[in-house]
Amino acid sequence: MKEREIPYKIYLEENEMPDKWYNVRADMKKKPAPLLNPGTLQPMTFEELQGVFCDELVKQELNDTSPFIEIPEEIRNFYKMYRPSPLIRAYCLEEKLNTPAKIYYKFEGNNTSGSHKLNSAIAQAYYAKKQGLKGVTTETGAGQWGTALSMACSYFDLDCKVYMVKVSYEQKPFRREVMRTYGASVTPSPSEETEVGRRILKEFPGTTGSLGCAISEAVEAAVSREGYRYVLGSVLSQVLLHQSIIGLETKAALDKYDITPDVIIGCAGGGSNLGGLIAPFMGEVLRGEKQYRFIAVEPASCPSLTRGKYAYDFCDTGKVCPLAKMYTLGSSFMPSANHAGGLRYHGMSSVLSELYDQGLMEAVSVGQTEVFEAAELFARSEGILPAPESSHAIRVAINEALKCKESGEEKTIVFGLTGTGYFDMVAYEKFHNGEMNDYIPTDDELKLSIGAMPVVE
Repeated sequence: MKEREIPYKIYLEENEMPDKWYNVRADMKKKPAPLLNPGTLQPMTFEELQGVFCDELVKQELNDTSPFIEIPEEIRNFYKMYRPSPLIRAYCLEEKLNTPAKIYYKFEGNNTSGSHKLNSAIAQAYYAKKQGLKGVTTETGAGQWGTALSMACSYFDLDCKVYMVKVSYEQKPFRREVMRTYGASVTPSPSEETEVGRRILKEFPGTTGSLGCAISEAVEAAVSREGYRYVLGSVLSQVLLHQSIIGLETKAALDKYDITPDVIIGCAGGGSNLGGLIAPFMGEVLRGEKQYRFIAVEPASCPSLTRGKYAYDFCDTGKVCPLAKMYTLGSSFMPSANHAGGLRYHGMSSVLSELYDQGLMEAVSVGQTEVFEAAELFARSEGILPAPESSHAIRVAINEALKCKESGEEKTIVFGLTGTGYFDMVAYEKFHNGEMNDYIPTDDELKLSIGAMPVVE
């Protein structure tokens, strides 16, 4: 039994919660490439973006020079319902693995939405309300973002329209009902409700959908309604900005006990939780102050960083959104109906893509079965049932800890546990019944979708 010299849970006091978000782009010498207008191939202007997004969020999206942006008091007051969130030392997991490694995880599942998504949802709803809008539209994969946004909209008395990836809509009916409890309307995507949805259904009959499809529908629904705007739960720079509160709190908790992490790990779908977790640590690296290893973990079934192309691509399947330079599998890529619904996006945040391209971050892909093996071990050790998305980070954290066991190195590992798995029991059932498969797209499949990407010189 290890001597527990550090508290099992490290809590910050309420008055220690950050009052500013950190904008990692300000410390990047080479900035992420700008969003492009798909018609002119010129950088998107404030005026072009404000027809889709809230004005203040557009300003945040275009701001790559201000290192800190103040968190409005009304948002901070909402955060206090569930923040600061704990940084937990995984003593029981360490003992189970018999590793000299020290493992910590930042737990973001201690709110009704069950994930980190509420950090950005409440910010985006606040700015929509402040602008005097009637409501917002969005997409959701596994359902955490849709749940978080429905909660935030309920708080500010805004209408909320959610397009949920069809496979998740069918696999996770209770997540859908939580959204409806908070007043949101939920539609399986692709649907017959929108022109782009009908077009996708015709092109891909029987498709189980993708985040790219749902984004297209949500954008069309927003721009066709007076007083509505579209909001996104990941990928965009504004979302990574809001999620930086995760990393800021993590760093403050570690600093309390003079702990310096060696490895920081996060699951990677669109990039919101990983980007938020590593932001202040990456800032230290960019400023030449410290060095860390950062590992992005993605599903082998949707491997945008490890097998994608770094190029401009549409952010959505329906090709109605701006072009973003990112690691991408092509906007027409339709991922398999795997159970990590929040990691089924074809591309990666432009911020993280640029950091990865500069060699400042590593990326690995893992199969679904080994992810659930890690999830089960974690649940039995630490008493928390993790979401499939977060379990990708758990898998690689365990792998790193086992390497320490082999080498005898006493490294400090930090990972993000950004969701609970209580609405993912169909997936756990399939794992336990031996019915889970580890689908990996072939080179030919990826060549087809990547080959269909726009050519931008």
